[in-house]
Amino acid sequence: MQVILLERVAKLGQMGDIVDVKPGFARNYLLRQGKALSASESNIADFEARKAQYEAQNLETRKEAEALADKLDGKQFIVIRQASDGGNLYGSVSTRDAANIATEDGFTVDRKQVIIRQPIKELGLHEVEVHLHPEVMVTITLNVARSPEEAELQASGKTIQEQAAEDEAAADFEIAELFEDIGAATSEDDELAEIVEGNDEDNDSTGEDSQS
Repeated sequence: MQVILLERVAKLGQMGDIVDVKPGFARNYLLRQGKALSASESNIADFEARKAQYEAQNLETRKEAEALADKLDGKQFIVIRQASDGGNLYGSVSTRDAANIATEDGFTVDRKQVIIRQPIKELGLHEVEVHLHPEVMVTITLNVARSPEEAELQASGKTIQEQAAEDEAAADFEIAELFEDIGAATSEDDELAEIVEGNDEDNDSTGEDSQS
């Protein structure tokens, strides 16, 4: 099916291009979202007549998108979720979740603008794309954690697994030190007992010598 693009579409073409696409993709995405028109003679003629208007609208929306991109690009948002001790989420983080979190923080983002390349199913920092305009894309980070404290830990560059390993190592070190202290105390007690026993033997010997 041939369509005429009303805006730039990634990996497909620029505004005004007439391209061949699958009918389902055209009907369910391009035409439905107003990104293209079927390439009939009347639609092509209409586009040519209104081309300047389309370009002006595109320029205006791009400027608005670029202004938002300057504030949004690189931002990190905390997403609190339940997860197992191993860090696996009970569910996943969706594009809707990402859009809602950004909107709650004062950025107008629609879920259709969010692209999650790999499913987010575990705790940690996850980069997500936000396409504000066909020509403007930014990257944000979702800090998925079980608590604000855990999110702060992850933001510092440390994973919960690394922290758990450090806590376990610290606990093992404390236990080892405790056993060393106990061992040292036992050794001192043994030495004291030997000294006392030696003194008793010396006293016994001295007593026997006196009697004789």
